[in-house]
Amino acid sequence: MDIIRVSTGRSRPIAGPPLGERRPESKLQATGQAGSGEGAGGGRPLRRRPGSGIIAVMAKIVPVVSMSRMVALRALPLFLLGGAGPVPGEAEVPVPPSLALPLQCRFGTECFIQQYVDHDAGAGAKDYRCGPRSYDGHKGTDFRLATLAAQRRGVMVVAAAGGVVRAIRNDMEDRLIEGGDMSSVKGRECGNGVLIEAPGGWEMQYCHMARGTIAVVPGQVVKSGDRLGLVGLSGNTEFPHLHLSVRHEGRIVDPFAPDLPDNGCGAGGGRPLWSATAADILAYRESQFLNAGFADRPVTVEAIENEMISTPSSASSAFVYYVRLIGLRRGDRVRLSISAPDGSVLAGREVGIDRDEAVRWSFVGKRAEGGGFAMGRYRASARLLRDGKTVLSRDDHLALGE
Repeated sequence: MDIIRVSTGRSRPIAGPPLGERRPESKLQATGQAGSGEGAGGGRPLRRRPGSGIIAVMAKIVPVVSMSRMVALRALPLFLLGGAGPVPGEAEVPVPPSLALPLQCRFGTECFIQQYVDHDAGAGAKDYRCGPRSYDGHKGTDFRLATLAAQRRGVMVVAAAGGVVRAIRNDMEDRLIEGGDMSSVKGRECGNGVLIEAPGGWEMQYCHMARGTIAVVPGQVVKSGDRLGLVGLSGNTEFPHLHLSVRHEGRIVDPFAPDLPDNGCGAGGGRPLWSATAADILAYRESQFLNAGFADRPVTVEAIENEMISTPSSASSAFVYYVRLIGLRRGDRVRLSISAPDGSVLAGREVGIDRDEAVRWSFVGKRAEGGGFAMGRYRASARLLRDGKTVLSRDDHLALGE
């Protein structure tokens, strides 16, 4: 049990993601050859050890009242509820919090949702839309950064909703867990984190924050948008991200579909807990581009993560275009191409996806012949094909000598 002792004399847990979790990119490694390359991270369905990471406060049974129903009941006039005021001795139906964005970054370019709450009660995994954007036993939402370099520059974590800080941890080292060895963080999988209690039995737990950056203390009252700290690499994590868990009376609640049963997905999820603005920004996307750009040599994941990539020039020995994508499905195809200034195809390739993959990178390129590369405007395109249709695309341009 991952317990944090707090100065108020209370013991509250900060746990999860739970022991046994696997991440999309277990190793920053790459393979490839001149002209093309690809690599996968976390392609296999991610697993969690059953029964691990159980949170101590999960002791109460939640009444069978939908989250959207809670809001509706509170919105009705009192006379429609059968009286002119509250019934003595009868508790009010709790109103769910309205959640704001928990990170200060540009979603879709600087930060992304990597994983959602798992809605498969069995050994499999499915997100609230019945897609594969989760893994077995995942009990929160993972907001990842585009690169490790972005994490080192600092991305602020803020309170998604107001409440009282009940527990913190601020002393764990920031380092990636590689090779699946989680023994060094056993019992402290959340890493550096903050537990906030909101009215009505609600809790928000923020995990994997940077050591020494926690900006709140137990007992402190915070409001939505207040600074909590910075995104880190602490605890059981293999990529830079914030793990956010939402609980009501100890029960995990998916903020995107709070009314869904534990083993349900699709319709019937109710109104999201997110504010209208946040819900629009965080609208569900089956797949996304995580990174894309030009390089003067074959790329590696290490180079992408650390933003150590040089763009090509007319004198470069190679001209390369690379992408990294989130949320690939078995049967997908990734098509990449580069067009020269005269419209001819400089390089192209297409690769098939043989299993669901959380993250995959791929590149295409050409080595220089003779005097290098012609001056002018180059165009690169990336297409994700699913069931023969383009479901995701982007075009990038690079001008040489202009």
